[in-house]
Amino acid sequence: MTNDFFLIFYWWFLLFGLGIIFFPLTWWFFKNFFDSGYGFSKIIAVLMVSYLTWLLGSLKILPFSFSSVLLIIIVLLFPNLLIIKIFKKEFSQKIKNQWQTIVLEEIIFLLTLNFWSCIRGFQPNIEGLEKFMDFGFVNSILRSKYFPPQDMWFAGESINYYYFGHLVSAVLTKLSTIDSAITYNLLIASLFALSFSASFSIGANLVFLNSKKENQKLSLIIGLLTAFLLTLGGNLHPLWYLINHGNYKGYWYPDATRFIVEKFGAADNTIHEFPIYSFVVADLHGHLLNLPNVLLFLGLILAIIFENSEKVFWPSFLFLSLLLAIFYMTNAWDFAIYTLLFSLLILVFNYLKNRFSLKTITKTISLVFPVFAGSLIFALPFHLNFKNLTQGIRLTDFHSPFWMLLVLWGFPLFLTLSFLVYLIKVVKEKGGFQKTEILIATIFAFSWFLILFPEVFYFKDIYIHSYQRANTMFKFTYQAFVMFYLSTFYIIYKILKKIKNKALKIFYSFVILFFLFFILGIYPRFAILSYYEGLRKYQGLNGISFLKNSSPDDYQAILWLKKNINGQPKVLEAAGDSYTLFNRVSSLTGLPTIQGWLVHEWLWRGGFEEPGKRASEVQTIYETNDKNQTLALLKKYNISYIFIGSKEREKYKISEEKFSKIGKIIFKSGKTKIYKIEETNF
Repeated sequence: MTNDFFLIFYWWFLLFGLGIIFFPLTWWFFKNFFDSGYGFSKIIAVLMVSYLTWLLGSLKILPFSFSSVLLIIIVLLFPNLLIIKIFKKEFSQKIKNQWQTIVLEEIIFLLTLNFWSCIRGFQPNIEGLEKFMDFGFVNSILRSKYFPPQDMWFAGESINYYYFGHLVSAVLTKLSTIDSAITYNLLIASLFALSFSASFSIGANLVFLNSKKENQKLSLIIGLLTAFLLTLGGNLHPLWYLINHGNYKGYWYPDATRFIVEKFGAADNTIHEFPIYSFVVADLHGHLLNLPNVLLFLGLILAIIFENSEKVFWPSFLFLSLLLAIFYMTNAWDFAIYTLLFSLLILVFNYLKNRFSLKTITKTISLVFPVFAGSLIFALPFHLNFKNLTQGIRLTDFHSPFWMLLVLWGFPLFLTLSFLVYLIKVVKEKGGFQKTEILIATIFAFSWFLILFPEVFYFKDIYIHSYQRANTMFKFTYQAFVMFYLSTFYIIYKILKKIKNKALKIFYSFVILFFLFFILGIYPRFAILSYYEGLRKYQGLNGISFLKNSSPDDYQAILWLKKNINGQPKVLEAAGDSYTLFNRVSSLTGLPTIQGWLVHEWLWRGGFEEPGKRASEVQTIYETNDKNQTLALLKKYNISYIFIGSKEREKYKISEEKFSKIGKIIFKSGKTKIYKIEETNF
């Protein structure tokens, strides 16, 4: 554990350094925030460095390497120094006034990074769910010279998926020089800490920007409560379970994210996850990788709305374009969702200024269109190499019972109704709303749209009938959850401030605390203790050490490949089903194989024909006695190495004699062997 502590500290210091370098740029965007947006500085730093790394690599200008990333950081240092030079007096004064808040936020980041890193240390294994896919993407990118990276499960083709978040992970791994088996878990912890810091800043500034006369300590308290709720909060499923069972014996935390499945089985498979579940199961997947970026986007919108000048601050809108492009390349659903939200907010605020008029329409278009067009330009190299497999919008055959929606969204509904009553009172007393109230009301209305949309429509993909709306509901309601919980404590604070009747105030506070006990106190406890085996045995941060016990010979062979093979020559291994331990070689090393997880490649390639054919050819290579047929197939996919381990022997009746005729054994441990194909055979 001591060694892990130094790794965590080193990792923090790396992120701290990046955040300091990019703090001037962050301050430029968030001048009106009481913390100058310090909670976003690391996110901005990582995104800017990663985007430029990706862009130059995609244009084949600069190869992906440690020195290239370092050069990019040095280059990006200069605009930050220029901002300091131009705004020296204003910037210095802000630092002088805000240094205590900045130190506090850095301490919060360090503590939350350590907290979730230690949690991961109790179950660090990179296995199960989507982990092999996510880790494979990172490892393939790490071996890439230019982009797009090779698909480690479809030799000869590039990744046809949203891989930018994995590229960010690879950039930090390359920069840190720490093994990816360790940085995988540090990255999960970093996403937790970045999300906590960003939501703290948003929650605190909702209070601060609304009225700068408010006590700054109150802003900090609201910020902390917001951060805890967003990163650790669940839904009311634990309360429903207690009412139905009388106790928590047998409670299974994933049911809160598959509630409709729980009741109706295969008839209607839905997914409605939220951040704490994502952090617990630790898939380095697009929706989680993009969470800090989403919070940055929402924070930037808040800063734009409270911009003191009447003039449009175009750098902020340009940065919004870049963020939307990153959304598209990381988790495309977020691109659609937040483009719509941005457009709606611009329309609402223009309408309030100019009512329904030509000026409202033209001003909205003049802001929305450049941002949208800019995002397409920023993401163009990705788009040119990506094939979208969505088949349009369809009417759904399934509809959630109202009482189930109440279990999932009862707390946001209570909050929404409370906020509506508050708004009605504000109108009666003041005749209008503050900017924050308009912002939150619009966001709440949009969030309910995201929840109700999958009750009527879904986006068609390859999934079977009973899973037709699973992905749509998952991606839409995830963002609704984020937006609801970001606003929760600000709304509670405003409502409690408005209530004059002491008894009513006590009753409302009691109801809120009752809900929060189950949302914030019960769910994360069950989820963390269940997944991390009661936090009884600390195992360390190495995510692939589990193979040491289950398949020690395969483990040694994989370590040998990681250490001794440079570049991305192709390796043959057994083709396996999705969500299994098959294709661990390609995933854990980043070396491409002929065919990996079948359902995943079926999704990415738009059909089963080619993945199915490849899987059959892999079987032929392993099982045929025909040396010439074997060589022909190896040559077809340009295979350099043949891996024969536990999974290969489990799946195929291997005809091994022919391999000794066309190659030589370069590694052996027990029954596990690696053959290198002699080049003269080709």
